[in-house]
Amino acid sequence: MADTLHHYGISLSWTGNLGQGTPGYREYAREYNISGEHGKFLKGSADPKFLGKKECWNPEELLIASLSACHQLWYLHLCAEAGVSVVQYRDDTKGIMNEKEGKFTEVTLQPHVTISKESNKEIAISLHRLAHDKCYIANSVNIKIEINASIEFTS
Repeated sequence: MADTLHHYGISLSWTGNLGQGTPGYREYAREYNISGEHGKFLKGSADPKFLGKKECWNPEELLIASLSACHQLWYLHLCAEAGVSVVQYRDDTKGIMNEKEGKFTEVTLQPHVTISKESNKEIAISLHRLAHDKCYIANSVNIKIEINASIEFTS
């Protein structure tokens, strides 16, 4: 029987000590490095609104990126199984975080998909709902997730 439990791990290392630790809220930097297996590396920080660096990934962006990527991977898998040939996929995901409530209140996935002329557009549209239902990340969070998908045929 195949193992159904998958284990993941990363290493996060704070790099924002400016020489004195954290004596006050404005006296340290928010940067950190995340490394994973096989040499993967990511530079992170806080959102610039919280004194972070804009050129680094922040946790809020990583959350919506995870939702978008998981949806896309499931969608491509389901399309391949259903005979829908996807030739291009782009998603411009947006998220709303309510700082006062201390949580994300909504994420909107906006996948724009181009399929081959031979593919069935109705099936392509319907598979977004199934991809959402199967997405491990979406199933792990308590956020309202909207999907505003568009489908077009290749020219």
